[in-house]
Amino acid sequence: MKHYWQLIRDRLTWSLGPEEAPEQHLRAAVDWLLRAQAATPDDGVPQSYDLRRGLWHASYPETTGYIIPTLLDYAELFHEPRYVQAALRMADWEIAVQLPDGGVRAGTMDAEVVAPTIFNTGQVLFGFARAFTATHEPRFADALRRAADWLVAAQDADGAWRRFPSPFAPGTDVKAYNTRSAFGLVRAWEALGESRWLEAADANAHWAIESALPNAFLPHNCLTANPHPLTHTLAYSMRGLMEVGVATGQTRYVDHAVRMADAIAAQQRADGSMPGRYDAQWQPAADWSCLTGNSQLAINWLRLARITGEKRFEKNAIASNRYSMRVQDLRQRDPNRAGALKGSHPINGAYMTWRYPNWATKFFADALMLELRPEITNLG
Repeated sequence: MKHYWQLIRDRLTWSLGPEEAPEQHLRAAVDWLLRAQAATPDDGVPQSYDLRRGLWHASYPETTGYIIPTLLDYAELFHEPRYVQAALRMADWEIAVQLPDGGVRAGTMDAEVVAPTIFNTGQVLFGFARAFTATHEPRFADALRRAADWLVAAQDADGAWRRFPSPFAPGTDVKAYNTRSAFGLVRAWEALGESRWLEAADANAHWAIESALPNAFLPHNCLTANPHPLTHTLAYSMRGLMEVGVATGQTRYVDHAVRMADAIAAQQRADGSMPGRYDAQWQPAADWSCLTGNSQLAINWLRLARITGEKRFEKNAIASNRYSMRVQDLRQRDPNRAGALKGSHPINGAYMTWRYPNWATKFFADALMLELRPEITNLG
């Protein structure tokens, strides 16, 4: 019954709490990530906490991979060394579960299908790269090289990735949000300097913008064949384009991300949230909000403000962060939920329904760190 009570609270706005200091919300978020890690029998992070079923789902290699930089960045910025040890245990676990060919498996550790997939491999690059730059330990460099080389070998000549799609993301084999995997290759290049990785990232970003509609909308940009992509995947593709653009000096990629950012910002609601989906004309296609996407968009707006000097994006980012702060329940007594963000608001929305996915809280923490520390130009 807890899930129905949460839904009632969401619908009546009783679950929206007061805004405390952003640092307090940030600390609650990273502490929840550590409690999530402790809830598994391994050193990964569970995919989500399922309120309806009252359980933690199995560890998820994909998102554990990009939680690693969040904890290392927090530890460095706020002088909290205990988060370093948690992050490095995650990184060693990622090495242990990396597939023999260098790829990273789709789905959670209890998935019946064990197969390498493009997107998941791209996301674990973030963890290997950040663990290496934090420690300079050869084991992280070796794992990073194997994963990046696998990703480049799987790329088609036009820059797209069509092979090794996720069996859990049905629809077209090609996904525009794989620019986020290209961003992972940027992080690998920054860590180890292999130019072929940056060239592959450039090729994928070029393919993505060549496939775009005249209004900058990217087709095939959702987890399924849905023509109305989630803000979650829209934000993935936007961040990938801007970061590849910065790394390669290709301003056209950044310009494309700016056009996407403006189109999405035009539909930001008065409370700071965004509709969970957009159609090809950049109009709202859902009445619920994807909390993961809101935080990712806040990161993107802050990054674009710093890359381009377009300060107008800062107000969008801060409004989104304040909405997420109100949704995050600091008064929640259940440790499985305290400090976490739901998949959707209200909780029965059509993204990670009834669940608290680890990546929603991860991106919320990143967004707050970028807001709180303006001297930091980039993270994640």
